[in-house]
Amino acid sequence: MWHLYILINESSRHYIGISHDVENRLQEHNRGEVRSTKGYRPWSLLYTEQYNDKTMARKREIFLKKTARARKDLFEKIDTKASSSIG
Repeated sequence: MWHLYILINESSRHYIGISHDVENRLQEHNRGEVRSTKGYRPWSLLYTEQYNDKTMARKREIFLKKTARARKDLFEKIDTKASSSIG
């Protein structure tokens, strides 16, 4: 099983990636082993989506990274879920 994941840091910076082991990948980000996120630690897991294969997860990752509107819609969906689970 592959996962698309979104990380967030204390400055509300986001990072989108894919992995077959999200928890291990999060640890790699927080240990500074990922060049693109090293300077923005620490990271927390914000959101995941599951996919049966790497190709589908990668297509979704690329789509979200290239399409601002898709990212905005997804972040609104995530925020709505978080807000509704608080009350």
